[in-house]
Order: sequence, then C-alpha cells, then structure tokens
Amino acid sequence: MLACISTVSKCFCCGGALAVTSSSELEASRGHHGSASLRKEAFFTLRVLVAKVGTADALAFFLPGIVSRFAKALYISKSMISGAAGSTASIEHAVCGLTEFLMIVLNDEANLCGLEMSINDISGFCLKESRSTQSVLEVLRHLPVSSQNQSKNIAGESSNQSITVVSSKDELKEKSDHYGHGSRSLYVHRTKEWIDETSANVDKLLSATFPHLSVHPAEKVRKALVDGIAGLLSNCSYTLRKSKLMLLECLCVLVCDDSVVVSVAAQESLESLFMVGEKFLTENEISEIFTSLTERLPRVILGSEETVALSHAQRLLALMYYAGPELVTNHLLCSPQIKASRFLDCLSLSLSHNLQFAGSVDKIISSKPLSVGYLLSVAELKAGILMSGSSHSIDHPSTSSNSKISLVQDNDFQNMAENVNCSYEFPHMPPWFLHIGNHRLYVALAGILRLVGLSMTAGHRSDVSLSVLMDILLDYFHKLISDLRIRAYNKESWQSWHSRSGSRKLLRQTSIAGCMLNEMIYGLSDQSVSLNSKLFMKKGAEIEEAQGVEFTCNNDQPSGFRNDGSAWKVRQEKDTRDHVMHCVGSILHEYMSPEVWDLPIDQKSPLLEHEIETDVSLHFFRDATMLHQVIIDGIGVFSIVLGKDFVCSGFMHSSIYLLLQNLICSNNQIRNASDAVLRALAASCSYPTVGHLVVANADYIVDSLCRQLRHLDLNPHVPDVIAAMLSYIGAAHDILPLLEEPMRAVSSELEVLGRHQHPNLTIPFLKAVAEITKASRREACKLPGEAESFRSHVNPEVLVLQKMIKEERIENREPHDGSVASDKVNVCLGVEYWEELLYKLNEMKRYRRTVGSLVGSCLKAATPLLSSQKELACLVALDIVEDVTISLAKVEEAYKHEKQTKATIEEAMQLLLLNDLQDTIDAADEEVDENRLLPAMNKIWPYFILCLKNKISVAVIRRCTNVMSEAVEIAGGDFFVRRFHSDGPIIWKLLMSSPFRRKPMQAKDETPLLLPYRCSSGSSEEPMAEISNQKIQAAVLDMIAKISLNKRSASALGTVLKKVSGLVVGVAYSSVTGLRDASIKALSGLAHIDSDLIWLLLADVYYSVNKKNVPSPPTSDLTGMSQLLPPPLSSKEYLYLQYGGESFGFDVDPSSVEMVFKKMLSEVFT
Repeated sequence: MLACISTVSKCFCCGGALAVTSSSELEASRGHHGSASLRKEAFFTLRVLVAKVGTADALAFFLPGIVSRFAKALYISKSMISGAAGSTASIEHAVCGLTEFLMIVLNDEANLCGLEMSINDISGFCLKESRSTQSVLEVLRHLPVSSQNQSKNIAGESSNQSITVVSSKDELKEKSDHYGHGSRSLYVHRTKEWIDETSANVDKLLSATFPHLSVHPAEKVRKALVDGIAGLLSNCSYTLRKSKLMLLECLCVLVCDDSVVVSVAAQESLESLFMVGEKFLTENEISEIFTSLTERLPRVILGSEETVALSHAQRLLALMYYAGPELVTNHLLCSPQIKASRFLDCLSLSLSHNLQFAGSVDKIISSKPLSVGYLLSVAELKAGILMSGSSHSIDHPSTSSNSKISLVQDNDFQNMAENVNCSYEFPHMPPWFLHIGNHRLYVALAGILRLVGLSMTAGHRSDVSLSVLMDILLDYFHKLISDLRIRAYNKESWQSWHSRSGSRKLLRQTSIAGCMLNEMIYGLSDQSVSLNSKLFMKKGAEIEEAQGVEFTCNNDQPSGFRNDGSAWKVRQEKDTRDHVMHCVGSILHEYMSPEVWDLPIDQKSPLLEHEIETDVSLHFFRDATMLHQVIIDGIGVFSIVLGKDFVCSGFMHSSIYLLLQNLICSNNQIRNASDAVLRALAASCSYPTVGHLVVANADYIVDSLCRQLRHLDLNPHVPDVIAAMLSYIGAAHDILPLLEEPMRAVSSELEVLGRHQHPNLTIPFLKAVAEITKASRREACKLPGEAESFRSHVNPEVLVLQKMIKEERIENREPHDGSVASDKVNVCLGVEYWEELLYKLNEMKRYRRTVGSLVGSCLKAATPLLSSQKELACLVALDIVEDVTISLAKVEEAYKHEKQTKATIEEAMQLLLLNDLQDTIDAADEEVDENRLLPAMNKIWPYFILCLKNKISVAVIRRCTNVMSEAVEIAGGDFFVRRFHSDGPIIWKLLMSSPFRRKPMQAKDETPLLLPYRCSSGSSEEPMAEISNQKIQAAVLDMIAKISLNKRSASALGTVLKKVSGLVVGVAYSSVTGLRDASIKALSGLAHIDSDLIWLLLADVYYSVNKKNVPSPPTSDLTGMSQLLPPPLSSKEYLYLQYGGESFGFDVDPSSVEMVFKKMLSEVFT
C-alpha cells in the first residue's frame, strides 16, 4: 500500500499536478469564453489526486502553486457570474478542493513538530464519522481511470459534499514514518517558520475570496463553503490561527442564510465551535472580533455594496447571539476597547440619515429602469442582480412602498389584530430608511440592538445596566429640549435655528436615538425572543439528516460558551420587571416633552403664524415629522412589551391623549402612525376596537379635556382631540353623554369675549363642534328607528292583553303571575318584565335628551358665527347648523314614538293593576324640552339673513341657500311664511340686478355700526366678478326651486309668491343664458304652487313679443287672447315687472322668451 502511494505521489508531482493546474488556470484566464465542464472536470480530477495521496508530506511542496491557482479561480468568479469562471459546479469543486488540500497539508496533528505542541494540546474537537468518511476515501482512491462515465457519476455524487480527508492518527503516523525513512525528493520540512509564513500567505488568499463566497447566489457554493470552513476550523485551527477569526465571521454570515440546508449546517458548526470553549476561542479573541466588527460597521455600511453591508451586520448579529448575553455584556459593552457609548455611537452612524447616500454607482444603475445604454446579460438577470427579494435575507419583507417590517409574530397578537380587522406591525422601519430601500439591512441592525437590550436583562448583573444605555441615548433628547428652550427664550426663528448645523444634526440624532430606544426595548418582548429562536436555534436533527455529521466534544472538556437559546430569556424577577418599567417611564417622559411636540411639521403650522422668515426649509419639516413618527411608534412598541403593565403603570393614560391629538394631524405619516399605535394599544389591552379602548379610558380623556380647556393659551390642540375622538374612533354613543361639560366650555369660548381673547382658536373650536354635531347626527338618525322598533315590540303584547281581558281568559289567576301565549305572541304577566320594559324606555328617553341637549349647545355656540367675516368660519358654522337641524328633527320624531310607547305601557299596567309602576311613571320628571326644532329655527333665521347680506364669498352664499332650503323643508313652510314676507327683500335683492351690468352707487353713505372688537371690512356693495354674481343668483334660484317643489315647504312662499314669480320670470326672459336652466327649474317649482299665475306671467310677455303666433279661441264664446292679455303700452307694464318690481340689467331677450315659454309649455303646462 505504501509503495502504491509513493508511486502515485511521484506521478502527481511530476506531471499530474502541472497538467491539471495548468488546465484550470487556462480556463480561469478565459473567463466567459472558457469551458465550464472542462474546468469542473479539472478541479474534480485534482480533488481525486489529492485524496489519493492524502498525506501532508507528499503534498506540502505543491501548496503554494495549488492554493494560489485555486484562489485565483475563486477570485475571478467575483466579477464573472457566467461562463466558465461563474459556473456553480466549478466554483463548488474549487472550494472543496482548496479546503481539502489545506486540511491535509496544514492539519494540526500532521504538523505537531512545527507547531511545537503535543497531541493532547489540540485534542478535544473532532467530527464523528457517522457517514463512514473512510469508505468515501477508498472509493476515490480506487477510481477506474478508463471509465469516463463512472468518473462522471462519482463526480456528481461527490459534488454535493466536501470530501473528508483527515486520516486516522495511526495512518498519519505510518505515512510520516514511511517518508521519514525514504526518499526526500520534492519534500518540505514543515518547520515553525514555514508554517507561519505559509499560514500568513494562505490567510491573504482566503480573506480575498471567502467573504465574497459567503454571500454567493448559488446554494451549493455556500453549502460547500460551510463544510470547508467547518473542516478548517476543526482540523487546522492552530496552523491557520491567523485565519480563524475571519473563517468564524464567514460562518456567522452563513448562519443567517435563507437556505435551510446552509443555515442549519452553519448553526450546528458554530454551536459546536463555541462548545469547545477556551480550547478553540478565547474571550480575548471574542472581544477582538466584537471590536473589529463594531468599529468597521459604519464604514462598511456607508461605503460598501449592499450585499457586503448586509453580510457584515449579520456577522455581528450571529456572533452576539451565539456568544450569549454574558459575553456580549462583558466584551461589547464593558470592555476597555469598546465602551457602551462608543458601541451605541457606531450603531447610530450605521442607522443615520446619511445611509441614503451609501452604496456605489452600480446600485444607482440597477435601481433605475434599464436603457439601451446599459443592458444586462441573460446570465446576470438569472443571477438576480435586479431581484429585490434576494435569497440571503434573514427576513422576507415585501419590496413595495410599504415601510413596515413584519416583526410581530406572536399568535395571540395576530389573532387580536385579525379581530380588529386591521393589519399593523411593530416596530416600523424608521421613515428615513425608506429612501434606502434595504429592509434586510435594517432587520439585521435592529436585531443587534434588540440583543443588546436583551443582554442587559438576560445575562448576569454587570456594571452596565439597561438604564445606563437608555440614559446615553436619552441624552440626545435632553440636548434637543434644552436647545429648543433656549430658542424660545431668545425668540429665534425656526429657520434660523435649523440653519445652524448643530441644531439640524441634533434633531436627526434624536430621531436615531428614538429608533434605537424603541428597538432595544422591543428586544425584551416575547415576540423578539421567539424570532431569534426561530432564526438561530434550528433543530440539529435537520443537519444530521442532510449531512449525517454532528460535532462533539470530549467529555473531559469544559462546556465553554455553549448557548442553546435558553440564555436569551428575560429574567422574570420582580426587580427586572420594575427596572424595565422604570426605563420605559424615563423614555416616555422625554417622548411627551412639550418642546418636542412644538416642532412645526408643515408651513401651515400655527407655530409659524408669527414668524418673520416664512421661507422655512422643507428638510426641517421632514426631520421634525420623522422624529414625531418615531416617538409614536415607540409608544406602540412599549405597549407590546409591557402588555397589561402598560395600563397599570399609567403609561397609557398619559399617552392616549397624545395619540388622539395626532389622529387628525395634517401629516399623513403621523396620522397613520397614531392610528396604528391606537390599534396596537387596543390589541395589547384585549379591547376589540379602538372605540372600546377610548370608552374604557374616557374619564382620563374627558378630565384632561376639561382641565386643558381652562388654559387654552397653553393647550391650543384641545379642539383637535375632541374632533379625533368622534370622527375617527366611532365611540359616539358612549362618549357623547360625557361631553356636556366640555361643550359648555367650548360654547363660552365661541362667544364674543372668547373669540376676542383667542381669535386663533375660533376655527379649531368650530371644527370640534362640527365633529360633535356629526356624531350627534349619526346618533340622532338611529333614535327614531330604535324607538319605533321598541314600540312595535310593545304594542302587540298590549293588544293581546286587551283581547284576553275582553274574552275573560284570565280565570282565578293573579294577573302578575306566569305568562300567556296568544296569536303567536308570548305575553309575560310578571312585574319584573314590565319593569324591564319601563327601564329600557327611560334609558332611551335619557339618551335622546342627552343628544338633544348636546346639539342645542352646538347650535348655541355656532349660530353667531354665521355672521362672521371669515369664510371658513361661516362654512363650518353652516355645516353645524345643517347637522343640528336634522338631529333635532330626528329627536322630535323619536319623542313621538316614545310618547306612544309610554301610553301603551301605561295602559298595560292599568290592565295588570301594577299601581306601583304606574306611580313611578307619573312621578317621572317630564321636562318641557321636546319642542326643540322650531325654537332653533327661530334663532337661526336672523343669522341666515345676515350671512346672505354680508356676501362674504360665493361659497358661503351657495352653502347658506342650500342650508336654508333644507331647514325650511325639515321644519315646514308654515313656520317661515312671515319670515319670508319680512326678510325676503334681502334675499330677492340678489336677483334684481344683472351680473353683467354694474348698478350705480347710491349717494347715501351708510356706514355699518362696528363693535370695538371687530375690524372693518369691505362694504357688501363692492362689486364681485360677473361670474361670481351669476353663481350666487343660480344658488338663490335653486333654493326657490327646492322650497317650491316640496309640498311641506312650499307654503313658505305663499305671501311672496307673486314677487318671487315676477323676479324669476324676468331672469328667465333675460339675455343671461347662464341662468336659464336654473330659472326654468325655479319656474317649474313655482308652477306646482300656482300654475295659472306662472302661465299668465310667461304668456303676457310671449304674446306681446310674438303677435303673429297668437292662437285663436276654439269657439266664439271664449274671449280672445288680446282681450285676455291686452298688449302693454311699454315694457314697464309687463305683469312680471308689476309683481316682481323693477330689476336692473335684466332686459327682455326675444330668443329667450320663445325658448323658455315653449319649454315650459311642453314640460309643465301640458
């Protein structure tokens, strides 16, 4: 056997190695033009030759040439993704061949003399030969040379796995003895100097190739690399001690691989290496790795490719997890090389806003649409350069514009999220990271921060606690708040403050600190611990099934740094929980700082109203928005981590008000974040909806509202909170009864003195009142249906009861015992049943009165604002009046149903002789407040007239006429007959002048009386644009049409019908074609009231203008048209002018007369 090995080795030395390596080198130089199959066969042949020889003595001489050529082939594959150089099979064989050759030549046991060590010093870590690796070696050494097919089969079988080449100790000793006594041709003395020099050169070659291969797109290559690294670390850890840390880092990257086969194998290898302990890896070496990875992290992320940056972050993440919390705390946060503040600074730079400028030109090219100037090859497209979902991520985030990362995986939380029918996930990726687009990189960086936070509570107690880390990051908040206070004291403008580079940098650093705080706290949650377990602690059975290899350590070795996942668990002691809550409280205290929330987020912010410099940078608004968004996300994270304790500790009561305030923020990102956090709060507190959450904490919210309403100068956001509760949450039924006291305060603020003291809060308060009226309207519209349904439930029972008494079907039975069924209606005769019905009726009555009282307060507050000189105030007030009118009508309708139900129940009690309950009904407080609608209309009407008289804008006039028509329809026309008669001239004045002819100004100068708190405004007689006047007249005509077409409201025009009809006919017959359709519609409505009047007014003008078309009477007994409508002597004698009065600019147009008359004749008078 030894003679055979000697012969083979000589042949190998003389010709085989040169031929094979020359062939592979030639193919490497050809690149895309080479043959992939030839390269693969060359590498495989070389592997077979190396395996047949299998001794370090025979192969050591050829190490420089073979290793350099292997490394050259692997290095070229970095830039070649297709052709021979990029062939997956050839790269796989190259990795296996290189590692197998090194494991033979640089094996620790084969180089004991050069290492000056004994066998006992290196023993303790080996591979179990559960797959009979010796049998594989025997197969390779006895391959038939002449059978090409068999060679291919063996190559195919062995390409999926590394060839184990470590011989037994006896065989190595026997071969060494053979070469020691035989020929010394081509032999190298492996002295200590030779090993040091060789290992240094090998380290250079491996460092240039292995890190790139660890993120190779092909799974087979990464799997071969895992096997090769595991073999090198287990067999050559002393000879290749310079490469040990680099190989360990590559293994950490492969631990996070997306492929199950690769990641499981790498995880088992890494776990086994850490189990050896100080024999393999000392604590100083771990500290060195931590220091190197941490200090290089910002530089790599900012200056390298996306894949390189991701792999570097994954190295640190995996190493931290397998090292365990104790080593992380001692050597990452407490070590002399890296202090906690220095480590956080490095991570802060890695998460900074400057990441949007990171990467290379290739990243920019690949992110843009392809053009003719840059086309990728088919092989490049297959390699997935432009694929957004590459196969190396530790998470699988979608590549859409969705900025959230799916990190909440807990089943209970998912079920709760499904119950509220909304998808929300925390933590969110920070908004500035959205511009980078690398979700996987953020997941890795976030994982590092979570492990740092968890290590403070999972490991042993150290000098660095969680609160110390929090204080380091909260220092940025302290500096920002102090800087903002100085700015306010010096009355410095926002633009000037932000222009200072220090302030701009500090604002962004605070956002990054908030993001880091959120992630570190989230690391303490069960969801985060579960995610780490799923990522790093996969079952060893999977790798045993896939590879058949497991790592073991000798029984006499210490347990080392073994981490089976149980170390990364939060301690459940009360002290730990209290410490975490203390940290969260400290963070929330800074998060809720008024100075932080006073930062403006857009140009329309009230904080910029008094700014002299209005040209504020948009970067400032964006930075402030991102800070607010991060803070809001943090509240959601804290609620997930603390769960019920978030409520018990009072954190929710102090933060829910802030969330409600931001629900109607002008910025969409902040608004969405607040909505998501509120849903997260509801889910973590086991509430089905946000409305239930708000109702359960309504006392805290309403108390805060009442308290802050007393100090509006300091709390101008109160109206926004009121509006948010009602418009977004949907808890009106439970919240409205609690708003009576705040509504009284709002009403006082909208009175004259309140508007004078806080003019900037008038519009916000009106909007809050508008939201209350909208909610009240929704509730009021439900009242009639509920009352009618309740009445329909009670009436049949009473009818059956009456029928039973008349037929004397109750014989010798107490009327209040038992029940009787008749006509499929089950009538209960018990007192409790009727008490329950009476209680329900009283509850309905109480809630109806609450709604009625609340809308009455809203009406009282908003009605005076109809005469405001501000367009927005008028529009909001008109919306309030419309909602109040509808609400009051529904309240009265519900009252009528309740009154009938009450009478029915009283009748039943009399029949059943329930005197006690009847006395209770009689003693009930019957407030005389059910007649609400008509008094409200009486109060509103004068302000309608003032609003039309002021003519603030076209939008106000059009809205006012629309609300007036609806009010008349709802309240009934009879109530408004006298009002249209007395105040009508102000309305009809809008129709008495043509929009295209200016009426001359009167000599009489009437100056309106102004109160001291009002500023003078332009006169209402100032001319508007022609098109604006035309729109106003069209709105008035539409109002006339709506009122007259409705039978309920038509009576309102009874006393002014001739006046209105004359005006409308004059407008219809004029040359203003833009008003023709509106005037015809109004005439159609007026014709429903008195068609003869409208026909006479129209025919009078028509037959005067068109004398040839006068029809003859059908019989001689009838009067002719000329006698019925004698022609006027002048245009001023037309009937429409005599009824409507003289108008200005509406001259009769013959074409309009004919068109309007014929249309009315065909559509209305036939």
